[in-house]
Amino acid sequence: MTAIDSYSHDVSGEKEFGFAQAIKVGETIYVSGQLSHDEAGDFLYPGDFDAQLKQSYANFEKVLAHYGATRNQVVSETQFIVDLPKYSMAMAAANLAYFGEHRPTSSTIGVASLFFPGQLIEVNFTLDTRLPT
Repeated sequence: MTAIDSYSHDVSGEKEFGFAQAIKVGETIYVSGQLSHDEAGDFLYPGDFDAQLKQSYANFEKVLAHYGATRNQVVSETQFIVDLPKYSMAMAAANLAYFGEHRPTSSTIGVASLFFPGQLIEVNFTLDTRLPT
């Protein structure tokens, strides 16, 4: 039987909405949409795309640390962006900076809104831990 290991940031909303931040099944890690929140789960930086994305990546780094994984093991990323035409180039530049030479697959989806007022970005990931770190 395949072992399942789930991870939580232990912030408000996870239990109330019934989700984990990530689940590792075998060698694959599925990561929920990461967004801009602090240690208490409070949403940060409404309306500031760059600050939200930076914090979303920081929260993702906590997931990576839990599993001993790295961004080089990301095989897929999905970005949900409010006002995609306005922020598409900022997202592209941030991706290049964050992943360096690593090139995971990527889907970028423009959406009308996200959960929190002023939320502009949410990003989820899939990792394969068989890839080199």
